[in-house]
Amino acid sequence: MTAQLWCFGESGNAYKAALTLELSGYDWEPVKVDFFGGETRTPDYRVLNAMGEAPVFREGALTLTQSAVIQLHVADRTGRFGGSDRNEVLRWLFWDNHKLSGVAGMTRFLANFLSEEKRPAEVIEFNKGRLKATYKVLDQHLQTRDWVADAAPTIADFACCGYLYYPEPFGFDRAEWPAINAWLDRLAALPGWKHPYDLMPGRPSDRGL
Repeated sequence: MTAQLWCFGESGNAYKAALTLELSGYDWEPVKVDFFGGETRTPDYRVLNAMGEAPVFREGALTLTQSAVIQLHVADRTGRFGGSDRNEVLRWLFWDNHKLSGVAGMTRFLANFLSEEKRPAEVIEFNKGRLKATYKVLDQHLQTRDWVADAAPTIADFACCGYLYYPEPFGFDRAEWPAINAWLDRLAALPGWKHPYDLMPGRPSDRGL
């Protein structure tokens, strides 16, 4: 049975789940979510996910939401990318959600996908300062190792990279963080890796941006 992932190309959180599915060799297909058209606020979508968020994973009678939960399910089902120390993987999944993706996703949205007159400059700059401290933690961590949570890639890597391949500016310049830059190159060299705009349907150019 082919699993479905409700997702859209601009979503780094959806990318974490999609990349995990793709690299694990899972039988899956994307279902485009028209996020910018308001689909996640519709009653039909709220039946699918009462939280009104993407991604959503469905396989038969099983429906999962939240990217980390989907990643953990895929790792458990396939026996791939779960790591040798589950607590260490979970530690970085939670850190990413709170410190990295949770701030990067909002900052990228505010700085790029709102109309220019609605962009809150002070909030964006404040978040960029928070992100700089977060990038420093990740860059220092990767200076002495190839992967985030183990000696081989895990779903923690696929989570932490969720927003870092996107071209839209939100305070991240790969050239400023050599260890992160090298790590992103290692990830991109994994068999089956795809950029978020190639892995999932939807990109800003579809909306004339």
